Amino acid sequence: MDDIFISWRTWPQARADLEARGDLDAATLEEVEKAAVAAERWHGDQRRPTGVPYVEHLLEALEVLVRGAGETDPEILSAVLLHDVVEDTDATVRDVEERFGPRVAELVDWVTKPPAGNAGRQAKRAAKAAYLRRLRDAPRDAITVKLADRASNVQRLDQVAPDFQRRYFAETVTYILPLAKDHPWFASWYAAWRERFAHLR
Repeated sequence: MDDIFISWRTWPQARADLEARGDLDAATLEEVEKAAVAAERWHGDQRRPTGVPYVEHLLEALEVLVRGAGETDPEILSAVLLHDVVEDTDATVRDVEERFGPRVAELVDWVTKPPAGNAGRQAKRAAKAAYLRRLRDAPRDAITVKLADRASNVQRLDQVAPDFQRRYFAETVTYILPLAKDHPWFASWYAAWRERFAHLR
């Protein structure tokens, strides 16, 4: 599996690369930049479990879409950068809609996991499973955002705790791989990913 998307660590780095490669036209690049700046502001100093700035996950998901799947739709690309702001910051769907329009807000809303509150571990897992099952009814573009999000999260699954690896592998195979079947590039990428991590079955 050669397609690992970890080239961009900051938005200026991503933008420079996008400009050099010519992947996006100028108008699309400006829209994406607005989303990147807003995402950085909303997420602030949040970090991933590995300790790296949270924005790196968002840029990985963006890279998956642009350099992997060849996506150029500015609203889908904006949504992938903003996909966690409602779930993980004080931003609301309405905030997203006011700044980026109803379509971006709808995509973000679809991929936002409902809050679990103070529920126990089993209840939280059940709620997450319900959320993942609900994605089967999501619009194609929202599924595209989710597929890029999960690709970022699983592309280096071997770098997290072993018990989490097995659980996350099983969850991805059960709920995410079926979503990829109608997206040819993602179907191929996830098939290669599944083979790479086949030892977790």
